[in-house]
This record gives sequence, C-alpha cells and structure tokens, in this order.
Amino acid sequence: MSKKKTKFMCQACGYESPKWMGRCPGCGEWNKMVEETEVIGKQPKRSFQHSAPGTSAKAAAITTIETEQEPRVTTRMQELNRVLGGGVVPGSLILIGGDPGIGKSTLLLQVSAQLAVTNQKVLYISGEESIKQTKLRADRLHVSSPELYIYAETNLESIHQTIEDISPDFVVVDSIQTVYHPEVTSAPGSVSQVRECTAELMRIAKTKGIAIFIVGHVTKEGAIAGPRLLEHMVDTVLYFEGERHHTYRILRAVKNRFGSTNEMGIFEMKEAGLEEVANPSEIFLEERSKGASGSTVVASMEGTRPVLVEIQALISPTSYGNPRRMATGIDHNRVSLLMAVLEKRVGLLLQNQDAYLKVAGGVKLDEPAIDLAISVSIASSFRDQQTKATDCIIGEVGLTGEVRRVSRIEQRVQEAAKLGFERVLIPANNIGGWKIPKGIEVIGVGTVGEALKQAFST
Repeated sequence: MSKKKTKFMCQACGYESPKWMGRCPGCGEWNKMVEETEVIGKQPKRSFQHSAPGTSAKAAAITTIETEQEPRVTTRMQELNRVLGGGVVPGSLILIGGDPGIGKSTLLLQVSAQLAVTNQKVLYISGEESIKQTKLRADRLHVSSPELYIYAETNLESIHQTIEDISPDFVVVDSIQTVYHPEVTSAPGSVSQVRECTAELMRIAKTKGIAIFIVGHVTKEGAIAGPRLLEHMVDTVLYFEGERHHTYRILRAVKNRFGSTNEMGIFEMKEAGLEEVANPSEIFLEERSKGASGSTVVASMEGTRPVLVEIQALISPTSYGNPRRMATGIDHNRVSLLMAVLEKRVGLLLQNQDAYLKVAGGVKLDEPAIDLAISVSIASSFRDQQTKATDCIIGEVGLTGEVRRVSRIEQRVQEAAKLGFERVLIPANNIGGWKIPKGIEVIGVGTVGEALKQAFST
C-alpha cells in the first residue's frame, strides 16, 4: 500500500528537503521552499520519449540521420511570426508568460481564430474561465470559426482524451498553473503538478506533431511561476510585457530553439483586441519634446529590425556624499562606465553629479551601439545645451574614448532617413562600403570628443 510523505521543494531549483528552510541550500534563494506531498510505493510507468506512437527510440549515427528544414505555419500576425522565428513549428511547446491582465489570453484567442480560418483545427483549453465566458470574450474580439473548439477543463487526463478525440493541429492551454494530473497528490500550481503536466504536454506535442501554447503565471519579480525546470523543458519561452495603464505591449523571446532570441514584437491594445504596430520607431518618438537638453535618438537593433528610441538623461548636483546613478532600460553599470570615460577623456566633472537615465517607451537596450548616444545625452544635460532634434547618434565607446564600429549600420541609417532625420553621427570606421540614403548627412567620428563637437555645433 502506498504511503504519503511530506517534503519541501525549492520552486527555483527543485532542491528537496525533509524540513522547511528559509534559504535554499541549492540556489541560495529566500522563501522558495514549498510543501509537497510525495506518494511512496509503486507508481505507474510513464514514458516521455519523443518517438512516434507505437515505436521505440533507437540510437542512430549522426551521419545517417536525414534532416529537413522544419515546416512553419505562419499566422496573420507578422509580429508574432517574427518573434517565433518565421512562424509556428508543428510539434513545438511554447510558453507565454506575463503579468495578470496584460493580454495573454487575448493574444492567444486572436491567434487561435487566425489559425482556424486557414482550415487548421484549434483546441482552446481554458482552466480559468467557463465556455460562456470565453465565448463572450471571443464575441468582443470578433472571433468566430467552426474550426475553433473551446474546452473548459483542468484534469489532464480529460484534456488528453479530448485531444485524442478531436485531433487538433494546435492546442492552447490557459493556464498551466490550473491544470492538474490526477496521479499527483499535490495541489494544482505546485512544483510537482506543473512539472508533471508540462512533461505530459511535451510528450503529446512531440509524438503527435501538435503545436501547444501554454500560458504561465509570473511572480512578483516577473519570472515564470513554478519550477525553473519549466523553462528548460519547453521549446520557446515568450514574455508579454507592458503597463496595464498604457496601450502598448511588447512580445519578446528569451528562449527559442527555432529562431533568434533578439526579436521583438510590438502590439497596441484596443477595444477590438490587439493590433500590430508596423513602425514602432514612430511610437517611441511621437512624444519627444523639442528643444530640451539631455535628449538624443539612437538606432538600436532588435533582432533583424532597427528601432529608433529616445534616450533621456538628467544630470544635477548631488546633495549626498555619494552621487546617485539610476537608469531605466539601460544597465546602470554601463552608465557609470561612460561617465568615467567622459570625466577622464573629455574633462567633464561628473563625480559630484547625480545621474538619472531612461529609455523612453519602456524598451530595454543592451547592445554596445547605444554608448555614444548615452554619452551625448549625459553631456547635453550636464552642459544644459540641447542637441539637434534631427540628429541620430550611433556608436560604441571604448575606455580610451574611441568610437568603435557597430554592425548593420546601413539598416540603422536607412531607418533614420525614413523617419525624417537629417543627420546621423556614426563611427568613422563604418564609413564606406555601403550606399547612403538620400536626404540624410552621415558624419564619421573617431572619438567621444569629436562626437560632442559635432552634436553641439550650430
């Protein structure tokens, strides 16, 4: 006869302990230990191999394995296709996380309707809403198709049976924290339940070639709730970000086995649902103030797409012993490094100044090409001298004050020219070898000092 045993498991790393501890010995995280009930005894055998049904997996020499380009199913949302790497791959398991009320269910319901219109059978499983509630939301989004099936259930065995009966091409599970496996004794949303349910869904996706989207809740820190193993098991992890009080949403990939993790999709939440933003640069620059110091525009690459964003800086004398360095959307360590370069190589006395920097629009930038724009913004605010509103600044800054070359300079300059910018400052080593668009002046600079002279020239 099976016996029940209580144990404590870390939600971050999966470390097990017979007693509760405030700090996990495995990963060092605090308050991550959760009580679980383990059944000791004979357990049913479960197979999670990725072979076809009715066959057994066998080892094969890598030279004898025939491969082909994985097929893609494209949706009508080009932003989603870009983030996924070109479309949805059949047999993939995709995890979408985001804050409550951000629009995860709305996005997936719209995608389900678009796939169903193309004669693809879609099963939308809701563990948080009834069938009528889902239908009301679908009516509000003008979603209707005979190939879209709605199923309200949280029992994984019932879900598995429904998938066997309907044989859909795509499945949406909203959300994984509400689904439970009857053979696991712990509560829905626990570490054991999330791990077992995800493993079973992964087996279904791989063996039947069904693309499965699962929605995941997030913690207060913004990470996917549940064990860290969850993100390792799935093929793709997408984060749906944005402020609930603002209309714009950003979809970005942090893991993608079938594409790049640098892509970004931008949507606008409207009354009839989510709409794609074809030109995000205009959105990020539409509220830029004219004639203000500390503001520059940089052309940053988000995957294969150039995006123009505004970097704002505010430099003011400190009233404390140690000056403050705060940054939103930029690594504050990079800000400190660039301020040290400006002080040492250009002669700006910034050691007694507080520095506050922000990327307008809520975008996070981490590529080196934004260094020069940050430096010019800091110098502009410190001198209280405005830069030209029609200037775009691109370049990486080294510790000796040199401006280093950046990649994909032609695409960046073309995006600036398309939005009406008249002048762009780029590294001198990027000059030549590509066609300069009409209507824009390209100036090459070799040092930060040269860039400041050009930026503040009348």
